[in-house]
Amino acid sequence: MTDRREPPQHPVSRVNTTRNYVIKSVQALIQQGLVIDRSWLDPSDPRDATVVLGDTRALVWDEVTGWRIGVFRSGRQGVRTALGGAAQLGGGVLPAPAELARRVAYGATASRRDHRSYADADGLDEALQAF
Repeated sequence: MTDRREPPQHPVSRVNTTRNYVIKSVQALIQQGLVIDRSWLDPSDPRDATVVLGDTRALVWDEVTGWRIGVFRSGRQGVRTALGGAAQLGGGVLPAPAELARRVAYGATASRRDHRSYADADGLDEALQAF
């Protein structure tokens, strides 16, 4: 049985390619002492994932802008997550899970947003497969 803190497999293989990265990110957040309630993979174009923390906040990752954090308003698997007061965490589109965990634990945010298109053929899928 899968720990609900880790995202379950997604039926669409292209979306499921993000799963190991999100699992490693959830594990790093837990190791940093953060409480994780649940997580899931969301729709594609762009692919994204949600990690709901044990307080009122959630993290959302997408393949265009990376990670952001805010107050969890609504969302579930298959429906885009709505955050209140969202702030980009920085570190690029695919920061190392340990770096993400440090940024969340210490309240780091980014002053600028890195962008890419979900249609870019820039090696993101290969980087995700490395996880």
